[in-house]
Amino acid sequence: MSHNQLDAKSQAWSALFSEPMSELVQRYTASVHFDQRLWRADIQGSLAHAEMLAAQGIISAQDWADIQRGLQQIAHEIESGVFEWKLALEDVHLNIEARLTQLVGDAGKRLHTGRSRNDQVATDVRLWLRGEIEGLIALLVELQGVLVDVAERHVDVIMPGLTHLQVAQPVSFAHHLLAYVEMFARDQERLRDVHRRTNRLPLGSAALAGTTYPLDRERVARTLGMVDERGEPQLCLNSLDAVSDRDFAIEFTAAAALIMVHISRLSEELVLWMSQNFGFIRIADRFTTGSSIMPQKKNPDVPELARGKTGRVVGHLVGLLTLMKAQPLAYNKDNQEDKEPLFDTVDTLRDTLRIFVAMIGGEPDPATGTRSGGITVNRDAMEAAARKGFATATDLADYLVKKGVPFRDAHETVAAAVRAAAEHNVDLSELPLAVLQGFHPSIEKDVYDALSLRGSLQARSTVGGTAPAQIRQQIARHRARLAA
Repeated sequence: MSHNQLDAKSQAWSALFSEPMSELVQRYTASVHFDQRLWRADIQGSLAHAEMLAAQGIISAQDWADIQRGLQQIAHEIESGVFEWKLALEDVHLNIEARLTQLVGDAGKRLHTGRSRNDQVATDVRLWLRGEIEGLIALLVELQGVLVDVAERHVDVIMPGLTHLQVAQPVSFAHHLLAYVEMFARDQERLRDVHRRTNRLPLGSAALAGTTYPLDRERVARTLGMVDERGEPQLCLNSLDAVSDRDFAIEFTAAAALIMVHISRLSEELVLWMSQNFGFIRIADRFTTGSSIMPQKKNPDVPELARGKTGRVVGHLVGLLTLMKAQPLAYNKDNQEDKEPLFDTVDTLRDTLRIFVAMIGGEPDPATGTRSGGITVNRDAMEAAARKGFATATDLADYLVKKGVPFRDAHETVAAAVRAAAEHNVDLSELPLAVLQGFHPSIEKDVYDALSLRGSLQARSTVGGTAPAQIRQQIARHRARLAA
């Protein structure tokens, strides 16, 4: 039987070492307990590499057939849970290669021809992350879709638009939600860009300087789908860079951190809106928790925890930047530390997006696909809040400007009117016409159209404004984009 050098990691490199690796060092340097999730990508990359080696005449057709058979069996063993992961073999790559050699003998030993673990792991992480990005983009599309759905049902619901958390101007609740759709749309664009730069092939760069074997790297790239929109293979074109940089992982984590920041901002508003002091919305009970001591409490734990998990993802970004900041070329063992923060970022973002889709939009009926059980909107509470704080004061200033009053003079006039209304504990729209005319003679009876909440909304009909007609155009645009 063929001798398998990978039966013990101390023999995996050469006969150079005079003593085995200590158990402490094995535990300290091993990554198999977390990088085994890369197994599908590792097998996918190995199959593409072996197929190319056979096509180039570097290994025989029989070796290629044996490698295919062995890797298929390994995939079945891992999927069924019988594969034995060995700490002594350190990582997912050596564990799979060692098992392959057990199964197919010398053909398994030939698989590593023309490659190194350095370009192998860089390829595996890129393949794995590419698939995860595709799934996250789909979830972002879904989240935007449920936000658009909720917005469409509440175009005519008025709420206070705030600056400095103070009542500023009335806006449509739909308009407010669509602001988050715009944020998540940009996040979607960023992930597409990250996907494009992630989808490049390091394999064939070997340890750091390339290889003497006549590899067809373009063939491997095509096999793995690492191509551009025209079908042209996308390669990492400098072997030193290919094996040593992780900027694609950092860029992804930066995009993920931005998504989580947007989710955290939405979370903060959901927490505020759900509180008794606002009472704007109700979150379904299954997304809330009770108190151990106060029976009346219904706590918004999901959005609160999302705020907390945002800090976790931002921390991973800082960790990855710090990891790379002082590494000389080429590969260094430091880069083993890229995976846990990257994996956790993906897991955290995926879980957060899934739960927000269900919490905001409800969960789909298996039979009809229609959603139910999302957030419930209290339109009366929103409109009552919009009537506080003189939300239409700017509309009165605009009214005066349209009558020929310079804006700064109009601003001063309205400030005096607001002071008078506050002293009498009434809204501007509740001041008698004679009182309003006392602030400026240009004011006429039609001023009350400008001072009404709905009049304020209707007046803001520029592109991107909160007028219902503009909102409906925004919704149509988003629906067309999300369906494309």
